[in-house]
Amino acid sequence: MVEAYVRLLCPECGKDWESTPGDLPPLKTTFHCPNCHASRMLSEYMRTEHDLDTLKQFE
Repeated sequence: MVEAYVRLLCPECGKDWESTPGDLPPLKTTFHCPNCHASRMLSEYMRTEHDLDTLKQFE
């Protein structure tokens, strides 16, 4: 079984990382960068449209 993941990129500090959709809050939740603690909607951290679409599938 292949596990899904999404790639995230902080628009403030440029930190990039991967996470499984189950480890993330809903898209419309305010999310805080683990590096610089910037606060934005989780959807703004998705690296690509594909990552956003992947996360939407798990909501």
